Amino acid sequence: MLRKSGAILLVAIMIIISACGSNNNNKVESSPSATKSPEPSPSPSPTASESDSPSPSAKPVTIKLLTYTANGQEETLKAMVEAFQAKNQDVTVDYEVVPYADYDTKLTTLLASGSEPDIYEVGYENFRKYAAKDLLLDLSPIIAADTSFNPAIYKKLAYDAFNYNGKQMGVTESFSDVVLYYNKDLFDAKQMKYPDASWTWKEELEAAQKLTDPKAGVWGTYAPIQFYEFYKTIVQNGGGVFDASGNPTVNSPANVEALQWMIDKASKYKVSPALNDDTFNQPDADLNAFLAGKIAMVRFGIWNFGRFKDAPFKWDIALEPGNTQKAHHFFADGLVASKNTKQSDAVWRFLKFFTSDPDSVSKRIAAGWSVPAVADDAVMDAYYKQTPPESKKVVIEALDSLVLPPVGPKPEKWGELQTAVVEQLDKAKLGRITAQKALDNAQKSVEALLSK
Repeated sequence: MLRKSGAILLVAIMIIISACGSNNNNKVESSPSATKSPEPSPSPSPTASESDSPSPSAKPVTIKLLTYTANGQEETLKAMVEAFQAKNQDVTVDYEVVPYADYDTKLTTLLASGSEPDIYEVGYENFRKYAAKDLLLDLSPIIAADTSFNPAIYKKLAYDAFNYNGKQMGVTESFSDVVLYYNKDLFDAKQMKYPDASWTWKEELEAAQKLTDPKAGVWGTYAPIQFYEFYKTIVQNGGGVFDASGNPTVNSPANVEALQWMIDKASKYKVSPALNDDTFNQPDADLNAFLAGKIAMVRFGIWNFGRFKDAPFKWDIALEPGNTQKAHHFFADGLVASKNTKQSDAVWRFLKFFTSDPDSVSKRIAAGWSVPAVADDAVMDAYYKQTPPESKKVVIEALDSLVLPPVGPKPEKWGELQTAVVEQLDKAKLGRITAQKALDNAQKSVEALLSK
């Protein structure tokens, strides 16, 4: 489920729709807390800022933008850029949309040659990598001087996600997360209360035991055992991959307990499919099972809403149950500026407009182009009304307990870190070693990785 299946689907879509186009002037082709930023002032309402006003006396400038999430949303991007230019007549935005599959290679080449665009789009993991390499513009002084800007227009933890070592070096453009989906018909049949924000793992297990029906092939709850699910679940138990100083804590007692909980749902409590079930190891097997009414509760990404729109049963979403605290995935795309840009004022005006201005946000929501991380319910109302699910606000509420990918002190090792942990998770999942042994092994591997 989750990140893996979602990512595969996303890549497939990106490849399918990777044709390039153009307009007149533009090419189209483990802790839940982020680092701290200055406290926002109380007023969260996004309004057109003073810096959005046309500056007739300013010298016209052109800024370049490189993006990948606009693939398939070229017309929406065009409308958003035109709206910005109408309010900032001294700025022309020369944008280029690159297919997801080609984006990293292209951006890496541009950065290596020193010809990168003024603004480019990055996922959180790459943001950390580029920030660590000192490639990004520190926006903090510009933000401090902008009296019209209030960071409270964003959900705080989402805004803080693009803060690196106390410097605001980007802005969250959009995000996706993972929530608890549940089949209302199965709950109704048992006359059971639906999941809500007060639920912990205890309430989830109790409900799952009542809902599991082996004869009917119905499972009470399901979540895969893989890296992304692991790093979120351990935070739900007060753990994390790293401590506050960046030291690996993979085999902490809280993490071991969390991994054991993930395993026990299938092996001990029998409320989830067997971990060696080949059917559930196939791509999208969990999605298909939920659609067939065979799973009562399951953790899925919000990008699957459309898939269940015509499901033959009633369903809704809730915040994920945690053990000691809530924790939810946060998969973010943000905009950053090149350290070498000569147009920092125009760049900041565009970043602010594109990620938070009501005109821009409304266009993004109407087109179904991802979810902005804006805090104002009035602005987000159009998104909430796009049902199902009925409890759409849960998507935004989950940002109050978001967990950033545990990239760690060496972002360039992110891929190797995942591989080292996954190898041990797979052994524990199949019962070849204990949860304790698996995480002891993973701890040693991560320590060795970081020492290189």
